[in-house]
Amino acid sequence: MSFLLTLIGWGLAGLALAGCAYQLLAVRLLRRMLAPPPPRNPEVWPGVTVLKPLHGAEPGLEAALASLLTQDYPGPVQVVFGLQNPTDPAQAVVGTLRRAHPAADVALAVDATDHGANRKVSNLINMARQARHDVLIVADSDIVVGPGYLRGVVAALDDPQVGVVTCPYRGLPARGLWSRLAAMGISYQFLPSVAVGVGLKMAHPCMGSTVALRRETLERIGGFAAFADQLADDYAIGAAVRATGLRSVVAPVLVDHLCTENSLLELAQHELRWARTVRGVDPAGFAGSAVTYPTPLAALATIFTGAAPIGLAALAIALICRFWLQRDVDRLAGARTGPWWLTPLRDGLSFAVFLTSFFVRAVDWRGARFRVDAQGTLERIEEPS
Repeated sequence: MSFLLTLIGWGLAGLALAGCAYQLLAVRLLRRMLAPPPPRNPEVWPGVTVLKPLHGAEPGLEAALASLLTQDYPGPVQVVFGLQNPTDPAQAVVGTLRRAHPAADVALAVDATDHGANRKVSNLINMARQARHDVLIVADSDIVVGPGYLRGVVAALDDPQVGVVTCPYRGLPARGLWSRLAAMGISYQFLPSVAVGVGLKMAHPCMGSTVALRRETLERIGGFAAFADQLADDYAIGAAVRATGLRSVVAPVLVDHLCTENSLLELAQHELRWARTVRGVDPAGFAGSAVTYPTPLAALATIFTGAAPIGLAALAIALICRFWLQRDVDRLAGARTGPWWLTPLRDGLSFAVFLTSFFVRAVDWRGARFRVDAQGTLERIEEPS
């Protein structure tokens, strides 16, 4: 038995060292992904409608939405906010923004009509009726952008062979330990994985941080209604666009995802939903992502080998590589997401979520529970009365 445990420990140490190589590769590819491209200035900057589906007055919402109303963009910009509940407190936030930015072209759609299990997409269907421009950008309510955001996204979409543009994002903690850990998971685990997938041409992400496309492209893929029952609606839109022969690209525009988790339970529910989404989209790739957790793998190797030198060496190298990646992410983002001493805890939580996601068949989303099939289709689970 001891020989078998030692053998397992050596295998885990090997996986951990492979994960260290992955971390170093991620640093290089992240720098490449975020490198500013040569300046591109379309002859005519098209009008842009930004669709922002809202659900509740989450912390930091006003600042996130206001970042869209102060864009350095030469063309006309319309922002459409959408609510499904007329008593939603986010409506007051929109009112405050309208008073603070009277010159901004802001519309508000309030419509409770459901078109499928995905309530965000239902909201988008209702909002799209008020969109006035031919370039449509969908961005989640918790995304904070810089003043050059629209310029960067529209410039990437200017290529006629590009059908949809998305943006990478880092975590921005709101307050407290749990939001800090959530943000670290995005900045130090998710963002590097996007860089590796894009850099090696193994993935073609289309993320809720930004989904930008032309109106004619959206109509060509069936409109938002075609995705009303999809959990990963943003990914499904990107896949549908690529199926038409157009490309999806990741613009070198890093945006912030505002993290507002207040408890371990809330953090676990959010991350399990994300993990279940990714597993549904790419099961093989998700299983292979086990190698991206070198610190927990090295810790297990140390335990299984009885703290043998191979396990301890793997753990030390894993920690060095993780701190190296963390430093580079913060440097590229221009701000620190979290302290180094929280990294081992964050890595342990990430690995626990990864393992648990293989046993999850339902997800919690905005107060409701859904079952997810192999195609990523949502089916609401009715709670017993």
